[in-house]
Amino acid sequence: MSHDDGKVARQLAANPELKAAYDALAPEYEALDALLHARKEAGLTQAQIAERMGTTASAVARLEGSLISEKHSPSISTLRKYAKACGKTLRISLV
Repeated sequence: MSHDDGKVARQLAANPELKAAYDALAPEYEALDALLHARKEAGLTQAQIAERMGTTASAVARLEGSLISEKHSPSISTLRKYAKACGKTLRISLV
């Protein structure tokens, strides 16, 4: 959650349907957070990631945005390339 954690927590507690929808999106937000954290930690822009992946900055922006939309899910291969561009390795786990 953001700097307004208390407000969001109160809204979620007051509205079970909203909480269910929020919880359903948690994995996507966690994945997006991991991508953005890796890019930020590497000190790279979307354009620099794109260059390392052999694609365009707009494709990287779409990739980052796709994790919170229902339009498209990135392939494992694409996520692996993104991770490598950030100097990381992709790890997928089931819990």
